[in-house]
Amino acid sequence: MHLASIAIYPVKGCRRTELRRSSVGRFGLAHDREWMVVRPDGFFLTQRSHPALACIVPRITERSLVLEHAGRAALEVAPPDAGQTLTITVWGRKATARDAGDAAAAWLSAVLGTPARLAGLGPETRMHADRKFVGERDVPISFVDGYPVLICNSASLAELNRRVGVELPMDRFRPNLVIDGFEAFAEDGIRTLRIGTARFSLVKACTRCVVPSINQATGEKSTDPTPALKAFRWDRALRGVTFGVNALPEDGEGAVLEVGDAVEALG
Repeated sequence: MHLASIAIYPVKGCRRTELRRSSVGRFGLAHDREWMVVRPDGFFLTQRSHPALACIVPRITERSLVLEHAGRAALEVAPPDAGQTLTITVWGRKATARDAGDAAAAWLSAVLGTPARLAGLGPETRMHADRKFVGERDVPISFVDGYPVLICNSASLAELNRRVGVELPMDRFRPNLVIDGFEAFAEDGIRTLRIGTARFSLVKACTRCVVPSINQATGEKSTDPTPALKAFRWDRALRGVTFGVNALPEDGEGAVLEVGDAVEALG
């Protein structure tokens, strides 16, 4: 069993960045969802309502975030100042974030065709994973939907594709880590994984929305796996279909993951 791929999403909802290696930071993988597109009132935007986000390509450099989109000049966004803040809302959670300024807002608004701003994590941004699934710990999170890391199993996708009758790519499910060598949906029964030198607790099956029906290269609607998932992946307790599992890093900051690392189920 091994780690087949690593990806981060520097801007929530936008194009993924594939990596050969990544370090584990305070909020999960380093630079994952450190930025987020929001309405002017701070409410978060995702591909659920704005699939064109899939066509925005973010790049992290040593000093800034760069946003790219076909047909538009790239935009370099410097880290916002401490005085530039706004209140953001993600799934009912409110927090203070940093506003990236009017130039980023104008660029995103033109691409999406609706007023938008760019929010960035700051030291004042405090959000936590749901204690219902992580216990009494305060688990800090970035602009993720709910948990620091999403892990998917390549064999599970192969089984789903067999049922759908179409070869859906894994990027439709937007995982951070993809593991290989396990049986399909073995992740359902695993509580702890060791990946390289890092340990992850698998705390909650990931319920799926409409995003897996969106082509991540074009932002267009495509084959929807939801009907197939409903036939065999409906979770009554979570009231949704599931694919992949939400996970927590257990060894703090500093662990380094690399594609090809050994993966072991610890229990």
